[in-house]
Formats: sequence, C-alpha cells, structure tokens
Amino acid sequence: MLEHIELFFKSIFIDNMVFAVFLGMCSYLAVSKKVATAVGLGAAVIFVLAVTVPLNWLLDQYLLRDGALEWLGPEYADYNLSFLSFILFIATIATMVQLVEIVVEKFSPSLYNSLGIFLPLIAVNCAILGGSLFMQSREIETLGLAFNYGISSGIGWFLAILAIAAIREKIRYSNVPAPLRGLGITFIITGLMGIGFQSFGGMLTGGDESPVEAVETTAEKIDEKEAKVDKELDEKEISYNDLIKEQE
Repeated sequence: MLEHIELFFKSIFIDNMVFAVFLGMCSYLAVSKKVATAVGLGAAVIFVLAVTVPLNWLLDQYLLRDGALEWLGPEYADYNLSFLSFILFIATIATMVQLVEIVVEKFSPSLYNSLGIFLPLIAVNCAILGGSLFMQSREIETLGLAFNYGISSGIGWFLAILAIAAIREKIRYSNVPAPLRGLGITFIITGLMGIGFQSFGGMLTGGDESPVEAVETTAEKIDEKEAKVDKELDEKEISYNDLIKEQE
C-alpha cells in the first residue's frame, strides 16, 4: 500500500509530466486559455493514460520484452519483440484516443468543438507515449502499479494545465508588459510553477530502512569513527613517547 501511495504522489508532484520532463507542452500551451477547455482536455488525458499504461504494461510483460513469449512454450523463450514497442504502444494509444473522441463528440459537442484539433492530437501527445515508455524503463512490477502510475501521471498533467489556465484567465485583465504578453508570460509562469513543483522533491527522498534500523546504522557509524579516532590518538601517543625517548 505504501508503494502505491509513494508512486501516486511522486508521479503528480515530483515527476510531473509538464514541470519535470516537459512532455505534452504543445497542448499545455495551446488549450490553456480557458479553464473549461483545460478541464475537458485534462480529463481526456487522465482517461487515456489510465487505460493505455496498464494495457501497454500487459503488452510489454507478455509479448514484447526478451523472453516474454515463454508462456507460449519453451521454444519461444528466446524471442525478443521489443523492437515493436513503439508501434504497439502508439496503436493502443490511438485506439483509446479514438474512443474518447467519439464519446466527447456524442455527449459534449461544445467541448468537442472547443478542443478542436487537439483532441485527436492526444494520440501523438508525447506525455501519453511518455507514460508508457517511463513505465517500461522504470520496470514497474505489477499491473496495479501501472494503473496507479497512469492515473497519477494524468492527474499531474491535469493539475498543470488547470493551474496555467486559471492563471491565464486572471492575467488577461492584468497590465502585462507588451513584449511578454501571450506565450512570453506563460513561459515565465510555467518556469515558476516548475520550481514550485520541484520543491516537493524532498517529500519522498527517505531510504527503505525503518527508523530503528536507521538509528542503529547511525550508531554503528559513530562507534566506528570513535574507534578510528582512538586508534589514531594511540598511534600518535606512541610516536610522541618514542620521540621523547630518542631525545633522552
């Protein structure tokens, strides 16, 4: 359970898709002029990540990685289909995006029109593909953790675009210097928000040791240092005594 909680908060605040690795910036900048539009696109991104990351985890575990086909028989254990990762990951993402597009067009035509070309472009949004590739490179162990990572990464992207959309709506009526209006002030705000999110990096930097083990380890290190210092002092005392004897 602790592992799920750690992954959840780490993916949202510390490894945020926008502020930590700068993925999905095109949609983040283009569809963040209104909060309502940002909420719609953010919800779509959460759904797509929550579905595609676990699906791609299954593909990676049982089809793509080296030895993944062993479940078909010993003769398939040496097959490695990892070169198909990009193709299958993108195919899975495109299928889910098409489903989202159909649903949004059916139940919310106004949101569908406001999102415009950026809704089908979720299929090539680097944040979506990045979620699956990070899942693969970080070797997430279980399907539950993959699902957790997909949702939390989507929530992190959602919070980023929601925050910048709210700020951009407010500064629309502010006296922003002319050279910074538009993308200029947006980039500055994004940088400041990125610094703020990186400040969460100290939340989950503790080790795997329990407090008791940590104290015991610290005490052992102190004892070792004290023993080393005592040994050095004894050696110096012996050397000093030898020097006195020689002078006598």
